[in-house]
Amino acid sequence: MEWKLARGKFRPRLQQLVATNSSETVESCTRKAFQLLPDVAAAITELSQLKAVGPATASAILAAGAPEAAAFMADEAMESIPGLTPIQYTLKHYILYLDKIQLCVKKLNKADTEKAWTPHRVEMSLWVWAVAQKLCPSLLQTLSSGGEKSADEVDEDVRPTK
Repeated sequence: MEWKLARGKFRPRLQQLVATNSSETVESCTRKAFQLLPDVAAAITELSQLKAVGPATASAILAAGAPEAAAFMADEAMESIPGLTPIQYTLKHYILYLDKIQLCVKKLNKADTEKAWTPHRVEMSLWVWAVAQKLCPSLLQTLSSGGEKSADEVDEDVRPTK
C-alpha cells in the first residue's frame, strides 16, 4: 500500500485502514486470490475483501505476482485506451480494461514473436507513453516520425521548459 500511496492521490485514512488487516488475513486472502487465477474477476473480488483494498489496488497485487494474467489499473494506462473514460474504480470497469488489454496482447504476440507480451507489459507500455506525453512530448515526436536518432544526435536535456 505504501507503494500505491506514494504514487496516487493522497488519502490520509487509507494507510490506517490497511493497518487494521491482520497479517494472517492478508496472507490468506492473497493466497486464495492467486489460487483463483486465471479467473481474474474472482481474484480481484477476493483481494477486495481486505480493508482499504479495491479493484485498483487488487490489480496492482495481481499484476506484480501474475503479470501474464493481470494488468495494473493505472489511471495513465486506462486513459490511453479509447472508450474507458471516465475512469470508474469498479470491478466491472477493470474487466472492460483488462479485456481491451488482452486484445492488445494477442495482436502484439501475433506481430512480435520475439517478445512475450503480457497484460502487465502492455499496461506498463501505455503508462510510459502517457507519462512521456506529459513530461517530454518531443521525445515521442521523434519516435513517431520514424526517424530514430543516434545517441550522438539526442539532446542531453529534452525536458520541456516551464
